[in-house]
Amino acid sequence: QGQLVESGGGLVQAGGSLRLSCAASGITFTMYAMHWYRQAPGQQRELVAGIESRGTPSYEDSVKGRFTISRDNAKNTVYLQMDSLKPEDTAVYYCFAKSRYGREYWGQGTQVTVSS
Repeated sequence: QGQLVESGGGLVQAGGSLRLSCAASGITFTMYAMHWYRQAPGQQRELVAGIESRGTPSYEDSVKGRFTISRDNAKNTVYLQMDSLKPEDTAVYYCFAKSRYGREYWGQGTQVTVSS
């Protein structure tokens, strides 16, 4: 059974940086595209960034140029480097894994709070 564990969330001032990590276990990591989603209070969960097994990244428009997704297949870990953070980035951030065969896993989420 696969498991995803996020870490790295916290409280930061606007303009600051955080680096989220998501460690995967129980899955063949290279067979999964990895994604970061976020959900702010009262809002739907939205896709922030994704990265294919070979490392091709994609980003939601509001985070382009500020966030960087990367993965270390040797460590079964995906990262989200978040720079120039804004108060509107405040949300619970979730790691999501999906294989080409449709198997999916979610992490438990990590809170990111950006103060103005």
